[in-house]
Amino acid sequence: MTQTTKGTPATKKIWLHLAAGIMWSGVGILLSAFAATWLGLVHSWTVVLYILASLLLAAGIYFFGFSKLASSNIQRIIAIPKERVCLFAFQKWTSYPLVLVMISMGIYLRVYSPIPKPILAVLYLGIGASLFVSSLQYYYQVGRTALS
Repeated sequence: MTQTTKGTPATKKIWLHLAAGIMWSGVGILLSAFAATWLGLVHSWTVVLYILASLLLAAGIYFFGFSKLASSNIQRIIAIPKERVCLFAFQKWTSYPLVLVMISMGIYLRVYSPIPKPILAVLYLGIGASLFVSSLQYYYQVGRTALS
């Protein structure tokens, strides 16, 4: 990674794909870990229902949301005309406020929500699993770029 004249961290585009993949994987694992902890409180067969509901939610979020967003981000990065770009350009600048809202909502739900944690685990595991699976698209792109 090198510095540009403006002081922004500039790097090759392959690193943008890798940064996005790591970010999406990391958040997916974090959310799934919260969910696993909460589901650990359930000591009956209902945990199977919670997990099935989570997997159905994850599939829907993946197919109708995150997979398309990841593909769009990958194509946007590929289309950047410069060889070296700011490391933080792995997502659109307009997406950063949305990320802050999502983080705030997640903290609110986790800390202040009256929703029971095992039920909240369905949402966290659904989003976490779909983020993790979508991150694989970025790693695939890293591999394609490295081999070309």
